[in-house]
Amino acid sequence: MIARLPDVNSVRKSLQTSPRPLVLVPTMGALHEGHLQLIRAAREKVGPRGTVAVSIFVNPIQFDRLEDLKNYPQPLEEDLALCEKEGVDLAFIPEVSSLYASDHSTLVTESLLTKHLCGASRPGHFEGVLTIVLKLFHIFQPDVAIFGNKDFQQLALIRRMVRDLDLPLEIMGHPTVRELDGLALSSRNRKLTDEHRTDAPRIRRALLAARDLAVNGEQSPAVYLDAARRHLLKETLPDFKIDYLELVDAEALQPVSKVTSAVTLATACFYGPVRLIDHIGITPG
Repeated sequence: MIARLPDVNSVRKSLQTSPRPLVLVPTMGALHEGHLQLIRAAREKVGPRGTVAVSIFVNPIQFDRLEDLKNYPQPLEEDLALCEKEGVDLAFIPEVSSLYASDHSTLVTESLLTKHLCGASRPGHFEGVLTIVLKLFHIFQPDVAIFGNKDFQQLALIRRMVRDLDLPLEIMGHPTVRELDGLALSSRNRKLTDEHRTDAPRIRRALLAARDLAVNGEQSPAVYLDAARRHLLKETLPDFKIDYLELVDAEALQPVSKVTSAVTLATACFYGPVRLIDHIGITPG
């Protein structure tokens, strides 16, 4: 039977008897197969006698658009049923008031990896992400925390925070999970119209088409970006738009002037109000 933990005190009480090691899987709920694979990887990491904890919390301070926060799916009972089916031991489902005082004024900031990509297009987003993740680390004191690679900038920032603040835990990344047509799984996908959902795999196809240029040793960032942009915008829907399309160094997440080592091509696109992200690694041939 899964233990439902509504507040910080209930977590601390449960941790007194929870077996170690403990792996934390932070989520905002609306669980899909990608989340379930994170939970399964967590169980594999700790074994049958360890503890798998999942947090389900729609973190308000990481949303840059009020509309996005209001419309974010929150099927809590469905999520808890999935957690129980997957053998999760602890589920943390706090209210906002139990994590943030009404006059809270402390945030975690990062000054380099947030300069581009989602960090530039969503001001304040990663402050909210890093703040809640650090709070969860303090509350659970996990041995390991696992995150999906789809949010690769988020994963890079969390690893940087753990390194820079000397946090005593391991951060695991898990490969992006996709639908058969290539669309990266996301809780936001359920908000797409049927027409948008049919069209959305163009994002993955555009990234793959650009990556194919590396086979011949292409080194110009502009060529990669132009190829991806052409595929994204070819015969698209009227309410589709590109939020950003960038090519950055795979480690520092900074723009490159020449593709001579591993880089990441990343994009965020809107279908109406629904924002989808994806990326692909490129290594020149």
